[in-house]
Amino acid sequence: MEQTAFKVYKYRWVMLSVYMLIVIVNQLLWITFAPVTTTAIEYYHVSDIQIGLLSMSFMIVFVFFSIPASWVIDAYGLKLGVGIGAVLTGIFGMMRGLVADNYNLLLVAQIGIAIGQPFLLNAITKLAARWFPISERAMASGLGTLAMYIGVLVGMLLTPYLTAEYGLLQMLYIYGVIAVVVAFIFILFAKERPKSAPCHAHEEARSLVWDGLRDTLRNKNFYWLLLIFFVGLGIFNSVTTWIEDILRPRGFTAEQAGYTGGMMIMGGILGALIMPILSDRLQKRKLFIIIALVGCIAGLTGVTFANNYSLLLVSGLVLGFFLLSAGPIGFQYGAEITYPASEGTSNGLMILAGQISGIAFIFGMEYFKNPLTRSMTTPLVVMIGLSVLILLASFKLKESPFMKNE
Repeated sequence: MEQTAFKVYKYRWVMLSVYMLIVIVNQLLWITFAPVTTTAIEYYHVSDIQIGLLSMSFMIVFVFFSIPASWVIDAYGLKLGVGIGAVLTGIFGMMRGLVADNYNLLLVAQIGIAIGQPFLLNAITKLAARWFPISERAMASGLGTLAMYIGVLVGMLLTPYLTAEYGLLQMLYIYGVIAVVVAFIFILFAKERPKSAPCHAHEEARSLVWDGLRDTLRNKNFYWLLLIFFVGLGIFNSVTTWIEDILRPRGFTAEQAGYTGGMMIMGGILGALIMPILSDRLQKRKLFIIIALVGCIAGLTGVTFANNYSLLLVSGLVLGFFLLSAGPIGFQYGAEITYPASEGTSNGLMILAGQISGIAFIFGMEYFKNPLTRSMTTPLVVMIGLSVLILLASFKLKESPFMKNE
């Protein structure tokens, strides 16, 4: 594909593919214990909080390693930065399989994988900008973000099957082998950059890492976007974590809760495929962020109050479609409004905000649930209110300067 002033290389699809593969595996390793919590508690003879820590460790570790990871990606390049994440995922994924019978060593391995996560997730917009033209970047970011959702979905569906078929320890070993193979594939095929930039020269230049961070934090428009990500990702992390506890007081079974969570992820996959492409074609970012937040409010309201199972499934689908489709568009929008700051800087700060809110919202929902009925309706209503507030905040956003139709 050629354009007047620059060339776009087909190898961009190889880069995006190997990147998506390692992200899928990393997220698969993160969510591993969520669908087999009871089995893990019984095997390791630990509390549910300790099993939950195997997943929560990813959010906690992200808070400390997000900015350093973004710095490495920006200062030393995409291949090295993502390569570090791939190597950590492979090594500690395999270690997890080899020490699977020891909870303490398992937690150490899980933390090692968690350290690799920000090196992967913070590179989404960097890869899009390095390999794709402006007209395809939201789509590329959408596919990169889509890999996160696919990893979660595969983990939720495949883990119970492998555990039932082969046992908990063998399941972890299988995942370890997969992690090593995919890490090797990334290292083998990843390239730093195409022979020439897929954009005009003035669209490629980026400021130094710390200068970019300083300029980004002076950008008032970016603070509104951070607020949106803080609430939006906090809602997603907390609702997916507590989906069974949210629905049980209304008489829904664990199986129905699992299907509802699956519908959220399926909706997110559809949203991440459709909405960023529309954003690129219509040359609009702000409009689609607003649409996503309106849909998020509708879906979250349904999940909060629905007593009919069919309505609940539709609500989960709507919530996932709009809430998760906002992610890739928001990542690309953040990279564009903070230009010339590096993409890794804005990307990392947005995910960091979501990880912090995820921890706060997860504990907040547990703390504020009704002590008698165990209902989580009150904290969910609070989150609906917060969603309305960030919807109002989204109208303060200014359209991306990279869009043709402002």
